[in-house]
Amino acid sequence: MNLYQMTLEDLEKYFESIGEKKFKALQVYEWLYQKKKTDVDEFTNLKKELREKLKEDFSFKRPEIIKREIDKDVQKFLFLLEDGEKIEAVLMEHNYGLSVCVSSQVGCNMGCAFCESGRLKKVRNLKVHEMVLQVLTIEELLEREIHSVVIMGIGEPLDNYDNVMQFIKIINHPKGLAIGARHITLSTCGIIPKIKELSHLGIQINLAISLHAPNDELRSKLMPINKAYPLKELMSTLKEYIALTHRRVTMEYILLQGVNDGESHAHELATLLRGMNAYVNLIPYNETNHLEFKKSSKERIDRFFNILKQEKINVTIRREFGSKISAACGQLRSKEV
Repeated sequence: MNLYQMTLEDLEKYFESIGEKKFKALQVYEWLYQKKKTDVDEFTNLKKELREKLKEDFSFKRPEIIKREIDKDVQKFLFLLEDGEKIEAVLMEHNYGLSVCVSSQVGCNMGCAFCESGRLKKVRNLKVHEMVLQVLTIEELLEREIHSVVIMGIGEPLDNYDNVMQFIKIINHPKGLAIGARHITLSTCGIIPKIKELSHLGIQINLAISLHAPNDELRSKLMPINKAYPLKELMSTLKEYIALTHRRVTMEYILLQGVNDGESHAHELATLLRGMNAYVNLIPYNETNHLEFKKSSKERIDRFFNILKQEKINVTIRREFGSKISAACGQLRSKEV
């Protein structure tokens, strides 16, 4: 097992199981995440025999960055995993700090019509350490602290629920990467049973829903998941989530020219969301070489935005960056196979 797979509680149990005091786990965490040491022999407050035991029981292998592309305020990293599979992560620079968009699966089975990342079908879930090390490796490379994490890369996070929750525990822990829960965003296309589970965990992360259509007919065409979990059920579940967590939910809405960006769609969306503690994040579509959808014109985007504002819906338009290096929303793995 990879050492970066372990939550602090897991590590405490491990040390107790080998007859050691559980506070050793905290010492290891500090070496890994606070001091960023990668060589166990540098864990100098552990006796040599214990360091050898750690090397015997755990792997310390890391994914390798095999490609790095840089554009204004954004960098994209292609990672090679131990089994030869590849994933991507994206670093974004905002005025409030650095954010990393991590992948949660190799490929994706959700099959959203507009998403380039989903063209590669799911191969497997990412392990906990493969997610942790996307963040940690980028942070160490840049020698700068990561301020926030968005789980919006390749894959559906709630389709890898247990590993993603472990990942969040590690990066959120004060002795881990110490990224505050409210600086962690999980984006899902709407797997209702897992949203219900998440609502009972008592963690204050941000939940973002890939909505992209205001009615079942259109959403089912764009997102096959809607056939299993239609909008009425999804909205009911989200209202329960909001009531239990007291957290606002983000509704992500990619604007596709002539598909879901009409005035009627905007009014329908306003009706769907009225009264909910939610806000809409409008996303100008990032075109790729493979898909037939086109980005909505600025006029149509502005009109859609203005209708939602008039209807008293909280709404923003996502800042555009990263498209030149295929690092924008929905573009990951558009060049690498």
